[in-house]
Amino acid sequence: MTTEIVTNNHQRGIRHNAGQFSLQALQVFFVGLVIGMERAVLPSVAREFGVTPGAFLFLASFVLSFGLVKGPLNLVAGGLADRFGRKPVLIVGWLAAVPVPLLIYQASDWWWIVVANMFLGVSQGFSWTMTVTSQIDLAGSQQRGLAVGINEATGYVAVGVAGFAAAYFAHLYGARPALLWFGLLVIAAAFFSLFFLRDTQAWVKAEHHAASQGSSQEPPPQLARIFMRLSFHDSAGRAICQGGVVNKIADTLVWVMFPLLFDAHGAPLVEIGWLTGTYAIVWGLSQLWTGHLGDKIGRKRPITTGFFVLAAGIALTALGQGPAVWLPAAVVMGVGMALLYPNLIAAMSDRAPPLIRGKALGTYRFWRDGGYAIGALLLGGIAQMAHNVLPVVWLTAVITAGSGLWLWLALP
Repeated sequence: MTTEIVTNNHQRGIRHNAGQFSLQALQVFFVGLVIGMERAVLPSVAREFGVTPGAFLFLASFVLSFGLVKGPLNLVAGGLADRFGRKPVLIVGWLAAVPVPLLIYQASDWWWIVVANMFLGVSQGFSWTMTVTSQIDLAGSQQRGLAVGINEATGYVAVGVAGFAAAYFAHLYGARPALLWFGLLVIAAAFFSLFFLRDTQAWVKAEHHAASQGSSQEPPPQLARIFMRLSFHDSAGRAICQGGVVNKIADTLVWVMFPLLFDAHGAPLVEIGWLTGTYAIVWGLSQLWTGHLGDKIGRKRPITTGFFVLAAGIALTALGQGPAVWLPAAVVMGVGMALLYPNLIAAMSDRAPPLIRGKALGTYRFWRDGGYAIGALLLGGIAQMAHNVLPVVWLTAVITAGSGLWLWLALP
């Protein structure tokens, strides 16, 4: 692996910063466990409150609240990180996670779950954003895709592991007790590991100093200007942002609608857990090579291929009637997500100088995770009108393929 030397104290490169890079990976593993514990279990918790499987929009409300909070806070987190450093924002993210398992356990109606997911959105918006930004800070410019791939691989393997584990423990002990103790143990472990973590802001300043030697020092542009440029004025930035929205619409389909689809065909809770978990684990593990692939051949081909493969996997799920088809479809979807996901983030990072990296990534993650809210409203509303999950599965496949075409035309 290539190592870029910026200063004697803050050399950049994954190998040189292996200790801190690994601690950041451990943090994102814990982050993935917290969000993953909900995926297979919460739709079944809804039955405890009399929420029927046909109330699609109501069921999607917990993802809607998550997306409405996480999207804007990704943007806020990027600005705060550039100003105050990465670690303080990460700590705030973990503090926001503490109420999540407590609220789910104590819930007296479904709206407690919605509020719990608002706290989860705050936590994820601050914590996951900081881990990926910090790992990019530590890596060299030729290793951004690899850094993002390792980050996302670690996080989404944890999502899959938590889906398996939470479904199994929920089967043994009940959904809410399983989420309570699983969540609290993960959060406690995350806080313990924070004691050994260093803020990566020093690496950012060293990188900026090396890059700006001999040039005039101008203050970095404000967040609003960066947001408008990357969201609307820059054609490649605009395409990357819409790609982020669409990939989260697809993930909302898996999070909310796939458990209902599988349940309607008689799949038990544990089977639903390993089907959704397989998708997340394949997605996670595959990013160990797909992010690095983007460093080698460019971002465009992995991103666009990923969208088309993801669309194919969604369509295959719609055609299936049981796990003999759904399991291969989950693998296909996982590979598609792995190709597009780290390379979208790396593509946005490529367009940002070091001192505005947090704001640029926050802009992308604002749109990307806003896709959860858009997906919950769009998919939940259409399923509610159709009284059926299947139409939204086909619609998502079409939207995903269309997003891939847009990116193919717009990306350099």
